Formats: sequence, structure tokens, C-alpha cells
Amino acid sequence: MLHIAPRLHRIKPSPSSMAGQRARELRALGRDILSLTAGEPDFETPEHIKEAAIRAMAAGQTRYTDVGGTPGLKEAIAAKLRNENGLDYAPGEIIVGTGAKQVIFNALMCTVAAGDEVIVPAPYWVSYPDIALLAGGVPVFVDCPAANRFKLQPADLERAITGKTRWLMLNSPNNPSGATYARAEFQALAEVLRRHPQVWILTDDIYEHLIYGDVEFATMAQAAPDLKDRTLTVNGVSKAYAMTGWRIGYGAGPSELIKAMVKLQSQSTSGPNSIAQAAAIAALAGPQDIVAANRREYQRRRDTVVAALNAIDGIHCQVPDGAFYVFASCSALFGLCTPKGVKIGSSDDWIMHLLDAQDLAALQGSAYGVPTHFRLSFAASTEQLLDGCRRIAQARNELVVV
Repeated sequence: MLHIAPRLHRIKPSPSSMAGQRARELRALGRDILSLTAGEPDFETPEHIKEAAIRAMAAGQTRYTDVGGTPGLKEAIAAKLRNENGLDYAPGEIIVGTGAKQVIFNALMCTVAAGDEVIVPAPYWVSYPDIALLAGGVPVFVDCPAANRFKLQPADLERAITGKTRWLMLNSPNNPSGATYARAEFQALAEVLRRHPQVWILTDDIYEHLIYGDVEFATMAQAAPDLKDRTLTVNGVSKAYAMTGWRIGYGAGPSELIKAMVKLQSQSTSGPNSIAQAAAIAALAGPQDIVAANRREYQRRRDTVVAALNAIDGIHCQVPDGAFYVFASCSALFGLCTPKGVKIGSSDDWIMHLLDAQDLAALQGSAYGVPTHFRLSFAASTEQLLDGCRRIAQARNELVVV
């Protein structure tokens, strides 16, 4: 018999990946599945980025690169961080990985020992706790309710920190809620962190360019420069430039940490895809007008979905400041029954009802640590989004009081 290492039993498959797979399986069986689960843009990668990849191939840039990324891409990342975020990093303080997820994985695997605690504000991206568990750590969840706009409060952070705390995970704009921290809110959290020098900060900024209205982007190393030497700033090209399949993410932080992460990466994947790195240079250093145009379209879709959902009895969602998800409450439906006699007691039950009764795939809030909510992606056409909301309304109307 195959012996599976115990570490693998600590984790579960990614719920978002599994939801997409399930939708594809049901379509193959002939069902008209509308999936609003995708955590990726529905736009095409811009042409100038594709062309840069073609030129790289034609020029023979098809061999191994430096493990931590090409000098050209590191230079483009450093320029982006300096020009957009006011952060100065040397090449030895930057690592390029096969997606931002690998950068996060590298960081925790290099620094978390058995029993170390990793603070994970909820709602959270599904992979944070599992990566901490794989590293032998203990995820410590801190509830950030809708009443606080899903944001971590300084007093709650203070209560969560112990002598075993090694990392605080921050994601702004947040997946799944779209919550976006202002500079002053980061500074308030920094006041707590200054009292606990053993705690490092990982800021996942992957949705940086998907912020709406008058909200301004900020990140911890920028808001609290004195904490820069224990902050890892993570970002990538996947969301802003519609490059999810290109698999390029990056991190910037203290050289000692980056050196350890490069060492680990040298024994896992080695350097990222050479062609994708050339494309990422074009993304970061090239024209940014397509990013602004896509952001305007996302904002229109966001407003459409929020209005349609809030018109449904028992569904409520706040207007997200960023990312491309709405995180809606379905708790008012708990206690009602489906036509098959299943009582809705959690977001899991509600999501299964949507799929069973209306062929609509969404994601349960329990996957993000909030079982009272569910997530819809508005990285889809307006027609699909309106159809999805219509199906949700119909599913709601099928529920009965028992």
C-alpha cells in the first residue's frame, strides 16, 4: 500500500479549484451549469504582453533562468514597487515564483516550525491556513465580521498574538470580501505589531489594481516603513493583467528571508518559466491603459451584481471596495427548507441548493472561514451575472418555511 505522509492529511483540496472542476464535470453530463466561481479575469491577456512572449521565444529565451527570477524582471518589479508604492528594494530582496501562491508557500515553509502560530483574519483566501498547516504551523483565525467591513481590528489582533506567533497574513483588497485597508488602518495595526517584534507581516497585494471609486491602495511596508524589515510584500501579474495561466508572482522583503526562499525554490521548481518572465516585464513596464479600462468594467459589473442581489429577499451584501467578488450573506435563509426537504443551515447547504435546483455554481463562505456568506465572482459578462442573480432569486423563491 502507498503510504501518504501525515502532513498531507492536515490539509484539504482547494475549494475554489474543486468547485471549478465540479462545474466542468456537470457540464460534461449535459447540464447547463453557470459557474461564478472563477478567481481569474475573463479578459484576454493584452496583446503587447503576448507579443513580448513571442519575441522572447524567437530570441531563444527558452532556457533555465536564475532561480529567483531574471535580472530584467527583478528590475521591472523594483521599478514598479518604487514608482507605485514608494518602496525601495534591491535585486537580492526580490524573488520571482511560479505564481504568488508559491511565494507565500516558500515564505511559510522557510520560517514556520512545528507549533508556530500564523494569524489568519477571516474571511481569508482558502490557501493561507493550509499552507501554514503544511509548514507544521497552527493557523489562528480572527473573526472580522461584516459589521467591521471584514477588516481586522487592532484590539482583536492584540488578543490573538502570543509568544508563538510568527506571521500575520494580510490580504488587501481581500479575497473573498473585497475589503480594502486604508493607510490609517494599516498604521493602527502597526501600533500593535511594534509591541511584538517576533511577528512578521505578509501582505498579499495581488488585487492591488482592482480598487474602485475613491479608495486608494496602501500596503503595510508603505504605511509603516519601520516594519519594512519584517514585512514580505507579495504581488503578481495574474489579476491586473489577466495572466493567471502565465504563473508569475513575486515577493519583496529582507534579503535574509529572500535568500532562504530562493534556496527552497532551488530544490522545488527552480526558476519560473522563462517566457512568462519576459511577458511579465512587458506587463509591468508597458502601457497600463488596459488595466484602467478593465477596472472600470469590473466596477460596472460590481454595481450591477450588488444591486441585483440586494433586491432578493434574505440576501444582503456590502459593496466591495476591491477585487472582483461579492461576499453576500445568506444567514436570513437559515431554517428554511428546499423542495426536497433539506433544511438550509449553512452556506454549504445554500450553495448545494443553488447547484441542485438552478445549475448555478458559487462558493460557500465556510471555505473562507465565514459560514454565513457565499462568494460570487463578477469576472464574467454582465449577461451571465444577471442570469446568475435571476437563478439565485428563483432558488430563494423555492425555499419554504417548515
